[in-house]
Amino acid sequence: MTPSVSDILDDWKARDIAWVRFELPDIHGTARVKLVPIGAAYHYAEEGLNMYGGAQVLDSRSDVVAGSGYNDEYSYADQLLKPDPATAQIIPWQPGHARFICSAYSVDGTPRVASPRQLLERVLQTASEMGYGIKTGMEYENYFLNPDGTPLFGGYHIFNPVRNVFHPVVLDLMEMLPKVGVDLITANSEYGPGQFELNFGPGDGLEGPDKAYTYKNAVKEIAHKHQLIGTFMSKPINGLAGCGAHFHISLLDAKGKSVMGADNEKWGLSDVAKAFVAGNLKYAKDIYTLLVPTVNCQKRRRPHTFAPSNISWGHEDRSALIRIKGVTESSRHVEQRAASGMSNPYIVTAGVLAAGLLGIREGLELEAPSGPGPAEDDPKYEQLPWSVREALDAFERSEPVRELLGEEFCNIWTTVRRYELQRFEDHVTDWERSEYLEIY
Repeated sequence: MTPSVSDILDDWKARDIAWVRFELPDIHGTARVKLVPIGAAYHYAEEGLNMYGGAQVLDSRSDVVAGSGYNDEYSYADQLLKPDPATAQIIPWQPGHARFICSAYSVDGTPRVASPRQLLERVLQTASEMGYGIKTGMEYENYFLNPDGTPLFGGYHIFNPVRNVFHPVVLDLMEMLPKVGVDLITANSEYGPGQFELNFGPGDGLEGPDKAYTYKNAVKEIAHKHQLIGTFMSKPINGLAGCGAHFHISLLDAKGKSVMGADNEKWGLSDVAKAFVAGNLKYAKDIYTLLVPTVNCQKRRRPHTFAPSNISWGHEDRSALIRIKGVTESSRHVEQRAASGMSNPYIVTAGVLAAGLLGIREGLELEAPSGPGPAEDDPKYEQLPWSVREALDAFERSEPVRELLGEEFCNIWTTVRRYELQRFEDHVTDWERSEYLEIY
C-alpha cells in the first residue's frame, strides 16, 4: 500500500530532505518544476501548488501559443498541481531534494486532461474497461556532447568497452538511476560518437512511462553536472546516427499476465495480439505525429538506419514499424520502432495503446508479416508520413483516435505543433544563405 503524501513528507524530513520538487510533465516530456521548502509542502500537497496554467502546453521554445487550451482561454490564470504519492523519490544527484510527479487541475478543481500523464490515465481507463492492463518499457538513445555541441570522441564504436565508460557521466548514471526507481538492465555506447543507450526494466500501468520520463530528465540533469549536454534530439549532428526511443508494450489480463504470446497460434501471437498489431498498422499514420513530433525527428528517418519508413510488421525485423520480440510465449510482445528520442513517453504510450485498442474493438485481421528480407525494402508497404504537416493532417482526420484521446488534448497538440512548424518554415537557414545568397 502506498503511504500518504503526509507520511512521505514526514519520512523525508527525518532524512534531512529540505526541498520538494513538484514536477509536471509537459507535452514534450520535459519536467516543469517548482521547488518547495519541505515545511510548506504539506499545505501545497493538500490544497494544490499554483503554477502558470499553460506550463504543460508551451511550445518547444516555451512560447505561449494562443488558442492552445490552457492560456488565453483562462485569461492566463494559474493551475494547481497535486502530487501522486506513488511517484515519490529522493533525488540522489541533488542532495536534500526529493520529488513528486503531479497532476494538474484548474482552480475550480477541473482536471487538466490534456496534461500528458492524465491523457494516458484516460486511455488506461478505456483499456481497463476492455479487460486489459499494460506493461511497457522504452529504450532511448542519447548523445553526450561537449558544451560547444561537439562529440565526446570520434569514430563509430558501438559496444566498445572503452567507449562504454568513456566519460564518468555514464558511471554516475549507472550508480544513481537505480536509486530513483529506474532499474538499469544494460548500458553501452551506441553507433554515433558520444551516443549511448542505457536500458531499464518495464513497468505496469503508469510506472513504465514514469520511469522513462524520470530517466530522460535525469540524463539531462546529471550531464549538466558534468558540464556536458545530454540530448535526446533526434538528429543533433549532420551525418551522424539519430536517436530513437523504441517502445515495448504487452497487454495484461486481470491477473497481470501477458495475453500477447500463443505458441499454438499462427505467428506465435494470440488473437488479441494480432488485432492489437493490426490496429497499429491501420492507424499508423494517424498516431505518427505523437511518435515523431518535430521536423528534426523526421531527419532520423533514412534508409538502412533502423528507423522505419513504411507500415509493416515482422518477427525480429529491425526495419519494420512493428517488431515482434520475445522467444518464449510469456515474453512475447510488441515493439513499436517509430518513436523518436524527442517523443514524450506518456503520449507515445497513449497513442500506441489507443491504436491497438481500436484494432481489438474493430476485430481487425492481421496481414502476413514482412519477409523474406527487410520490410523497408519491400515496395508493397505504404509509406509513413514524410513531413510534420502530413502527420498532423492524418491525426486531425482520425475520428476514432481523437475519440479515444479526447478532443481537448488533440486540439492542443495540433495547435502547438502547427505553431512550431510555422516558426520553422519562417526561419531562413544557413543552408539557404550558403546556397543562394551570393549567386542569386
